[in-house]
Amino acid sequence: MSKRKGNSRNSIERAGECSCLNMPIGRRGLLKTAAVALGPIVGVPAICGFNTSLNRVLAATFEESAGSTGTPSGAPSLFPKPRELKVGENSFTVDGETSIFLPANASADDHHLSRCLTNDLSDWHDVQVRVQRVSRLPEKGKFILMGSIANPLVREYCARLDTTITETAPGPEGYLLQVDPHAILVAGCDAKGAFYGAQSLRQLIKKTDQKIAIQCLEVRDWPDKTFRGVKLYLPGRVNIPFFKRFVRDFMAVYKYNTLMMEMNACMRLDRHPELNAGWVEFSRDTNFSRRNYPPGVPHEVEVNSSHQDTADGGFLEKDEVVDLVRWTNQNHIEVVPEIPSLTHSFYLLSKHRDLAQVPDVKWPDTYCACNPKSYELLFDVMDEYIEVMKPKMIHAGHDEWFAPFGLGPCCKDKDPGEVYGEDLKKVHGYLATKGIRMAIWGDYLLERVRGKGLQKRTAPDGFVYQAPGAMTPQQVKALVPKDILIFNWFWSEEEGGESTEAQLEEMGFHQVYGNMTPFVQNYQARSKRSTVIGGAPSSWAATTEFNMGKDLIRDILGCSSLLWSRRSLEPKELSILTQTLMPGIRMGLTGQVPPSETGDPVLPIDISSSFNMPLQESSLSMDLGGMKPGRIVMGNKVFDLTSSAEGKAVIMVGAEGETPNPLPREVTGIKIGKDATSLVFLHACAKPATNKEAYRLIWDFEDSADLLGWYEVVYEDGLPEVIPVRYGINILEWNWGSNQSSVAYCFGADPVNCSQGGRNPITFFAIEWVNPRLGKVIREVRLRGSTRFRGAVAGFENAFGDIIPNNAIILKAISFVKRRG
Repeated sequence: MSKRKGNSRNSIERAGECSCLNMPIGRRGLLKTAAVALGPIVGVPAICGFNTSLNRVLAATFEESAGSTGTPSGAPSLFPKPRELKVGENSFTVDGETSIFLPANASADDHHLSRCLTNDLSDWHDVQVRVQRVSRLPEKGKFILMGSIANPLVREYCARLDTTITETAPGPEGYLLQVDPHAILVAGCDAKGAFYGAQSLRQLIKKTDQKIAIQCLEVRDWPDKTFRGVKLYLPGRVNIPFFKRFVRDFMAVYKYNTLMMEMNACMRLDRHPELNAGWVEFSRDTNFSRRNYPPGVPHEVEVNSSHQDTADGGFLEKDEVVDLVRWTNQNHIEVVPEIPSLTHSFYLLSKHRDLAQVPDVKWPDTYCACNPKSYELLFDVMDEYIEVMKPKMIHAGHDEWFAPFGLGPCCKDKDPGEVYGEDLKKVHGYLATKGIRMAIWGDYLLERVRGKGLQKRTAPDGFVYQAPGAMTPQQVKALVPKDILIFNWFWSEEEGGESTEAQLEEMGFHQVYGNMTPFVQNYQARSKRSTVIGGAPSSWAATTEFNMGKDLIRDILGCSSLLWSRRSLEPKELSILTQTLMPGIRMGLTGQVPPSETGDPVLPIDISSSFNMPLQESSLSMDLGGMKPGRIVMGNKVFDLTSSAEGKAVIMVGAEGETPNPLPREVTGIKIGKDATSLVFLHACAKPATNKEAYRLIWDFEDSADLLGWYEVVYEDGLPEVIPVRYGINILEWNWGSNQSSVAYCFGADPVNCSQGGRNPITFFAIEWVNPRLGKVIREVRLRGSTRFRGAVAGFENAFGDIIPNNAIILKAISFVKRRG
């Protein structure tokens, strides 16, 4: 149950209620009590006539930085908020006359910056700029200049502008970004600062009236924290392209500088190929058994989370891992491999069960720390990762020591705190000989988190055993090297967060907020503690677009704001901001520009003949009476909101839950008759549903988001394409904008305000489906509701959850991207 980031999107659950047993709280479960329930900037599109209340939130979010310096409202939407921002009235236009200047002796970092920008402009905006080497800057002409203060052209232009930027002003990773109608300057205090300045520049690039314009401004910016991380699993082979986009077009854009990547036996291990085979066998056995935790656990005692979805249950070749590290490093992000030791050691013990702490276990999770052969194996594995990844730091796990203690002959009469401390010393000493710093999860250093001494546990079948508690303060002082970086995931009020981090400081440790969310209580004051050097939100499911898109975007954005600028956002405010930024984020993460954004007409289709329901539906408390009539426009999209002559206004189908749903279950024959490049559906659901974290249903990630129904797109030859409609993936409730308790966001759809005037705010969501069979006429669309769907559990059982309540999908309009003539 490790790392239980139980921050369930649509319900607040108390930690510990996920099991009928008296089990300890894990890192995932802790955060169920630490945060409220849920809910790029690369050319942020306008949201069509958004509700006034939402506009106020967005205005406050983006204009706060402007207001503090006397800048006019309408400031550009840079995120995280810059420390200093002054906005001008004109803009710099990027066109064929624009050049990027490099010095004659350009560094590798200078070249990388120029490549990043030229690729961005070409890939997303179809603009090609020249890259020129010059010895001195010309007096006239349009140019872009990027680099650190080591770049002689940057120094020359700063002197021309009478602008001072040094290694200490504004400071490490800091930068100056200045845009006027003739030139753009990105000047970094160091190479990282120049890179982050370039990321801010990427955010400012917008296309208006067929021109690429960048607003004139001056930004002086620097980070608050030095450690700004994200924790992920090593991706599987098929997800490597997504991983690279996530690093370059999301982490880098929002100024993260560290990636903690869990490895397990997910790289080919030449010295121990049996571990690769064991890992695959273990992953298959767990998933094919439809379990989140491995089968064959004696007495069903508490075990670590198995993380069998690391690398999608497989492993990569060494050259693939080398390439991922290279790619990440060139985006100024340090890779910290997580190589679990002591606990979470399924990967080590799958073929070495003789080294297990508990005898006779099918899939043991904890090695025997009293057996020298445990370290021979561990250090062999670490050596291969060190040779390939060349890390400066390794995270060595050491959390959630749940295995029964004292059942084996080796450790039977030993103090678990002493055993734990000696294990830490051995691993730390080995890494120290190689000049590598060690990090761990810090729960077993604090008795207030893990309790004192051995902890009595009772399994479901009545088996009684003892699991280790924390080390004593005296043991920590005597045994634990103080240069180990502690990942503090017990920062919530329920765990006495401020007291625990103070205790870690008193013990002599530096720490980061592990499993971080944007809602660390009293963050402004706590972040001033010098030993808290940063934080890292965590993903505990396979590194895929689906999992990251639905679960982590909001948290990573919010943590970026805290770690870079120390600015916190309220949950609803952050969800609205996330939804506003989502079109650009989605394009970056998918690597695709939707057809509606490529210049072809987006036209409405008259579907009113299929309308089957009025604007009110009493059984689900739905009132769309304030819906705007006629046509509305969202960016390039046009939707027809006209009602039928018979008074019917929408197509509605019911999603049937535990009890019968009185609404129709399907509507067929929605006529299309077009060879469309894409279809754009404008829809909403009748009421909130749930989108639980992917790791609650590891063997079936997609069903962790409630399935409300699906579209069937039927071609002229009868072949259907199915589009699942899932809550939080491509649909939210119609009153999302006015529902103050809803803090969900939707990764795959964009909000459209369908209200008229100030009446009854109504928000529908536009989802664009790209036609995979171009040239085939789409005959019709069918809409069907789901029946007694069961998704993920709220806790961590190896089972599906309860049948969802009744709901409905409301389809108001369909538009299409016209075939290019």
